Amino acid sequence: MTRPTTVRAASAAETQALARAIAGISRAGDIIVLAGEMGAGKTAFAQGFAAGLGIAEPVTSPTFTIVREYQGPDLSLHHLDVYRLDQLREVAELGVGEMLDEDAVMLVEWGDAVLPALGDRYLEVRITFGTGDDDRTITLLPRGTSWFARSRLVDETVAPWAGGGGDPSC
Repeated sequence: MTRPTTVRAASAAETQALARAIAGISRAGDIIVLAGEMGAGKTAFAQGFAAGLGIAEPVTSPTFTIVREYQGPDLSLHHLDVYRLDQLREVAELGVGEMLDEDAVMLVEWGDAVLPALGDRYLEVRITFGTGDDDRTITLLPRGTSWFARSRLVDETVAPWAGGGGDPSC
């Protein structure tokens, strides 16, 4: 198991920039699990991640529809919000396995609640409130061989946020 990497974002724009950077190292079949309290920035992360995949359409949380799909130029995004699901069986009924095709990445908001249904190969992104109104602490934990093999790349990718200074382009 690898160690978690913790970074900081001082604004929603920095959270989105961090997510764009992580999208740049994502591969088809990847799962990104977003965890954190209500309002912590999971949807802001999803918006930045989609932008990083080249998706131009607006991204909103699929809280009531459960799943939204977006087509990118190279990879599609399956964006799930499992907050309203009561049981792991409901996640399985969504066809999560079928969504992980060769041309898509899956982003799961509230995914920590359904980890057994997602398997053991994902990047956990835990977003917590910081000291200021817009400050966020973001902890990344690679799980499974694919993400474990990229743990150094994950660290290098998020290095601009490691000192708390965030992305200089924001």
